[in-house]
Amino acid sequence: MAEDSGLAYERVLLKLSGEALLGDKEFGIDIDRVNDVAFEIKKGVQLGCQVGVVVGAGNIFRGRAGKSQGMDRATADYMGMVATVINAVALQESLERAGVLTRVMSAIDMREVAEPYIRRRAIRHLEKGRVVIFAAGTGNPYFTTDTAAALRALEIDADALLMAKKRYGGVYDADPETDADARLIPEISHREALEQGLRVMDSTAFSLCMDNDLPILVFSMHDPANITRVLRGERLGTVVSSSVSHGTRREEVTP
Repeated sequence: MAEDSGLAYERVLLKLSGEALLGDKEFGIDIDRVNDVAFEIKKGVQLGCQVGVVVGAGNIFRGRAGKSQGMDRATADYMGMVATVINAVALQESLERAGVLTRVMSAIDMREVAEPYIRRRAIRHLEKGRVVIFAAGTGNPYFTTDTAAALRALEIDADALLMAKKRYGGVYDADPETDADARLIPEISHREALEQGLRVMDSTAFSLCMDNDLPILVFSMHDPANITRVLRGERLGTVVSSSVSHGTRREEVTP
């Protein structure tokens, strides 16, 4: 805890979906939306939080979509990794225009636009107050950016993994898109979520978090200001933690 600064976490890994950068667009990057996200990250840094970011590429290209259209899975996944670098550089540019020192570290060698990912160097950047954006997933096909986020969070010893969702911010007892009676679960343990078959993130990423007692905070990016609220300890969406020992509580669906 960083009580004096009003922060609940000293170091976090923020997972942004590619769709979080869409704004009102159907494809690509909405610079105004990126600026809004960068502004909230800046506020967290100003409060003293060390912030790492993993961004997806659903606004540009999804490896799974390529595979469904007949592409080789590995090739499609590499295309998705490259797309995450585009998003990472866009976010970096916005952050630096806002006065936040930022480094993009890529799991695929792209030295002209990003540093190669080196764990100890990433931690040093964070300690110096720089935002570190981890691009290109894990650098390997067949792994999602959710898995990359869990892996990087553990590697940098983050206090929590923040999962910022485009619309429904939290974990539900049913699919809120198809079930009007779905209830938000404000708090649940890793094991309860696994036993109940609740989809928090992909199974590989979730196993990494559960096995290493990494808390997961799932919240909505409908309002980018939710990033700062979560960093301050405000309870939004769902907290998945190994320390939750009581039964789950459910609430009405709130987009």
